[in-house]
Amino acid sequence: MTTVSTREVHEGTRAYTSRSLRTYDAIVITASNRLAWRAPSALMLARYDELMGSAHLDVGPGTGWYLAHAEPSRTCDLTLLDINPAPLEAAASRVEAVTGTRPATVVANVLESLSPGQGTYDSISLNYVLHCLPGDWDAKAVALDHLIALMRPGGVLFGATILGSGVRHNLAGAGLMRLYNRLGIFHNTGDDPTGLGRVLDSRFADVDLEQVGAVALFRARSPRN
Repeated sequence: MTTVSTREVHEGTRAYTSRSLRTYDAIVITASNRLAWRAPSALMLARYDELMGSAHLDVGPGTGWYLAHAEPSRTCDLTLLDINPAPLEAAASRVEAVTGTRPATVVANVLESLSPGQGTYDSISLNYVLHCLPGDWDAKAVALDHLIALMRPGGVLFGATILGSGVRHNLAGAGLMRLYNRLGIFHNTGDDPTGLGRVLDSRFADVDLEQVGAVALFRARSPRN
């Protein structure tokens, strides 16, 4: 298993500043998801609408686009977690503007142990996070272990990740893959659907994994530990 340093994780998130996040929705939510990764954002949003529970933890919230558009956000107890304060501020402000309630925020590295004192959750989303984490699937799966500890009985973990191996990329996707991996924003050249299924199946008894374009969408319940 690849050992991942905190420095590597921080370096991968440096691109997400308050300034760059102003163009995130146009570049990622609108253009890249549909044209490069071939998985429309509506697919991920549908997972939020379906699976968000009364107490929800969103890891790596980006600009908060999904949370701002998901109907359950208006009634659930919402917490945001990211190693970078900039997305936390952007997402929390956006959700507050829509729902009238400001979510709790936690600055933390999901590859390090998370404090059990921050609470437990009915649902946890890990949307477009795994392809940003350094290391192989076993190194990335440490994040799953830390999040499992925060899941309530009957809870669900769901999300999506862009695959780099074992999947066909179009010209736009291949170009963005090379660029983002060179810049250290992505770390997914070896991320294949089989490996993702393996780390999920080894940790959860109930796993649903679907591939759309270059994106794997997953839903997992019933931790094995």
